[in-house]
Amino acid sequence: MKHLRKRRMGLFLAAAAVLTLWLWWSNNSLSVEEYTFTSSRLGTGWDGVRIVHLSDLHGKEFGADNARLLAAVREAAPELIVITGDIADAQSGLDAIPALLEGLAGIAPTYYISGNHEWGAGFIGELRQMLEAANVTYLRNEAVTLQRSGDTIVPAGIEDPNGYADQKTPAQVAADVYARYGDPFWLLLAHRNNHFPGEYCLLGADLTLCGHGHGGIWRLPFTDGLISTTMELFPSYTNGLYTCDCGSCSGSAVFVHRGLGNSPRIPRLFNRPEVAVLTLKAK
Repeated sequence: MKHLRKRRMGLFLAAAAVLTLWLWWSNNSLSVEEYTFTSSRLGTGWDGVRIVHLSDLHGKEFGADNARLLAAVREAAPELIVITGDIADAQSGLDAIPALLEGLAGIAPTYYISGNHEWGAGFIGELRQMLEAANVTYLRNEAVTLQRSGDTIVPAGIEDPNGYADQKTPAQVAADVYARYGDPFWLLLAHRNNHFPGEYCLLGADLTLCGHGHGGIWRLPFTDGLISTTMELFPSYTNGLYTCDCGSCSGSAVFVHRGLGNSPRIPRLFNRPEVAVLTLKAK
């Protein structure tokens, strides 16, 4: 009997060790995921361009100075990098951010928009200085034009709703895009995935890039994630490419990043931190 108890204890400890290692790996190993977005409105000059999309880091580090994250981005060989908010939060602080921003900007032109946590933590001003020092473009309710092989695309970024009370609305930002650039192929960078159906989908962007959903935190079979970051069950639009089905738009497209860090601090299940590589294809 004593021998049997020891054996059972040994099996239990071994199972606990395996589970602990699996949880660590699930939350700290990077999954590089490839996606393709095809559009007849995309100029052929942009055909085949690779964009690395990062979101919701929440101050997490993948190796010293985020060396593993930077290596994964570099290996993906992007021509553009976009960060759709929540790069840090009040719990993590900004200590790890300058080295990451400098590393990303050294790989490819990098564009950033704010998330809810930067505003909630109250360090958006300090972060803005870090972005400028690293030569990362902060799209603050504004748009820029990018040229490649004679064709143009327009990335536009909106501030998170946690921002200034008198800031431009997303509709005003979209109106500015059309007033300045006519009817371009444009990308909308907007942090909150749950604002896409019924709101951001109406703005006319060819593709919206979001984060915020953390992939549904626990990605169980036959679900699009189990819980949202606000603890709602079975959220939608949590990871990957979607066509809007809200009935208010003509099938607008969105790509939602499943995030890199954890907030709230709930371990991910079947939902590894993501480096998303999005290839644009001209139809």
